[in-house]
Amino acid sequence: MEAMGLPLVVGVDGSEGSGQAVEWAAAEADRSCLPLRLVYASLWEHYEGIRSEPGTDRPYEEVLAEDLLAAAEERAHRIAADVKVSTAIQPEDPVTALLREALDASFLVLGPHGHGPVAGLLLGSVSLAVAARAPCPVIVARGEEPNLLSALRRVAVGVGDGPGSAAAVRFAFREARWRGCELLAVRAWHLPAHETLPHPLTGADRARAHRREAGESADRVMGLVSGKYPEVAARRRLVPGPVHQVLLDESAGADLLVVGAERRHPVVGLPLGRVHHAVLRHSACPVAIVPVRG
Repeated sequence: MEAMGLPLVVGVDGSEGSGQAVEWAAAEADRSCLPLRLVYASLWEHYEGIRSEPGTDRPYEEVLAEDLLAAAEERAHRIAADVKVSTAIQPEDPVTALLREALDASFLVLGPHGHGPVAGLLLGSVSLAVAARAPCPVIVARGEEPNLLSALRRVAVGVGDGPGSAAAVRFAFREARWRGCELLAVRAWHLPAHETLPHPLTGADRARAHRREAGESADRVMGLVSGKYPEVAARRRLVPGPVHQVLLDESAGADLLVVGAERRHPVVGLPLGRVHHAVLRHSACPVAIVPVRG
């Protein structure tokens, strides 16, 4: 297999979560014909008095980093023997290093858990910070079998009204083509608690009107992209309810959940909304956050 294009970059830290990300990314690199880049980042070079590996004059963490990357590379090749793999040790904090890597990546793949005292959290602080700020798509490889193994043959994408929706749909169509699977476009809708209409409607009429409007909006977004992927079987699903809960429910039947995220300039804090936080922390399958500049 000849690798082409920018690499898939995976953050490696020795945790089981990052190992999960390596395996997921190896399978993704295999089906997309992209190279894989494994990155370990730490500030160890900036500290004085760091201990050396016994029998050498090399810092302990440098030796550890090399061992972790070697183990990660072996793990990747067990999943996809022909994928081209490169490794890198970056002497800086993981968020800074991964955001720089994102400038020359097809997308980043991260584990769902941190390493060390934050390992028990549902989402590691590095994964959350990178997902919020990266200029390329970020995939958090979370979930269990069969979702994590791409066994359900479905990519789900959240479709809304913002500019991030079209970017997410394009990414989702590409993923579905790579996988040879179904694309499900999910549009949540709800009845506003208060609305002013020139001619008051009954409850049932209002529900039909809002559902129809949601369907027309989803069709517009899908229509912008679907013609470029005629081989992908795509359908839409209109579901009443809060967006975050609708997407979480749909994640149980998907191999990948794709959500758009509008980036603003300058980036201040974490520009992710409630929906992004909910799916990154609780989705039953891997989640792709696809950025678009607002």
